[in-house]
Amino acid sequence: MTLIDWIALALFFTAWLGYGPLLKLISRRSGSLNDDMLIVRDSWMTAMTHREMRLIDSQLMGHSINSASFFASTNLLLIAAVAGILFGGENALRGFAAVGAEAVPVKILEAKLALVLICLARGFLDFIWSLRQMNYALALIGAAPEIHSDTDKVAYGHAVARVLNPALGGFSQGVRGYYFALAAAAWLFGPLWLALGVISAFGLLVWRQAGSPAAQAVRAARRLLERG
Repeated sequence: MTLIDWIALALFFTAWLGYGPLLKLISRRSGSLNDDMLIVRDSWMTAMTHREMRLIDSQLMGHSINSASFFASTNLLLIAAVAGILFGGENALRGFAAVGAEAVPVKILEAKLALVLICLARGFLDFIWSLRQMNYALALIGAAPEIHSDTDKVAYGHAVARVLNPALGGFSQGVRGYYFALAAAAWLFGPLWLALGVISAFGLLVWRQAGSPAAQAVRAARRLLERG
């Protein structure tokens, strides 16, 4: 690989591994969408324990589970496609390279595809763990104490939120894997494309967390919930 390849690859791993710490720093200074959603979900689960009928809560959880299942299934298909090329032999690799990828030795092409596969595999594991935690949260919603019960409903709601928040946080991490997988795929066309893909994906993720209209609206809703 050339020096530019190594620089672009270092930029990729810096952005991939540094996104979480940067998001925590943003959360401390101005708040982030993920941080605000922790409070929103906590309020949701607390409100759930004070409802006589929890049907709407179960339906919302079912929608989240279906979404995570869809992304996990799609991710698995993409893993199978990339792995099929990567492990399909030299003819498969050369045939894929002929489509328009940068002309490089087969070993370098394998490394580029392996990076895409690693991103997808990491995302798939995030989706699987997210699904398991969502099912735990769904069971806790079903076991929520009745209105006439003496159980501390606020404490129970906070406990359910401590399961639900990492579950949906894992879902977000899985979706983030798609962004970095796309950036890794740009490496097939050259190191400059990889660097551009990383910067674009990283910038878009940060903007959606801190400056997008959705982030601002959720932040406003969080403030209202905290005042109440």
